Amino acid sequence: MSIIKLPFDLNCDLGEGMPNDQQLMPFLGSCNIACGGHAGNKASIRATLLLSQFYNVKAGAHPSYPDHENFGRKYISLSKFAFQDTILNQLAIFENVANELNIHFHHIKPHGALYNRLAVDEVEAAWFTELMLSDYPNTILYVPPKSVIERKAQEQGVAVFREVFADRSYQDDLTLVPRSHPRALLTDPKEVIAHIRHMVEDKCIETISGRLVPIEADTLCIHGDNPAALEILQALKKTF
Repeated sequence: MSIIKLPFDLNCDLGEGMPNDQQLMPFLGSCNIACGGHAGNKASIRATLLLSQFYNVKAGAHPSYPDHENFGRKYISLSKFAFQDTILNQLAIFENVANELNIHFHHIKPHGALYNRLAVDEVEAAWFTELMLSDYPNTILYVPPKSVIERKAQEQGVAVFREVFADRSYQDDLTLVPRSHPRALLTDPKEVIAHIRHMVEDKCIETISGRLVPIEADTLCIHGDNPAALEILQALKKTF
């Protein structure tokens, strides 16, 4: 069966300096392009956008805390001004390049520690929703299901895609298992397919404790920096 039989869009984090972007792009419905916070610059954004255009993949921005050193995977405490300023600067860089190429700015997906923080923190989720409303009111926001940022966005009328991860383990409260845990990242394609099958057939996520938690999802993410990303996408195509 074709990959389009999946009941949700398939997305991947790209433009992060990995060598496999062109290999992964043909499998995707949308991609999230690093825009300078944790990785990426104008040249890499442009190259990745051109790939997305060639393969007809919807393109979005992938902002993070300003943290190249830790690849955006460490929480950084910022004032409201500094928080909104760094995010808006990253989004502006992406938007300017997309406009130059006449490519539609489809969505915004926060990265790493920022994504995880927005899922649980009322204050930063409110700051992020505020900048969406002021500067990107017609852009879709990718959010974790049943998260603080999903609720805040929906309360304010920001369009969302609820996102689940094919290659990450979940805790019972639907937060991601910390990357320090040995089973945080799933790299065995068979294990990933079993993980996804629960999402497709049961509309549930099997957590690391074995519990099945009901979810509704619009888009499914494979991490571009997963060493098995291409194998996982190939297995997905064969399975669904």
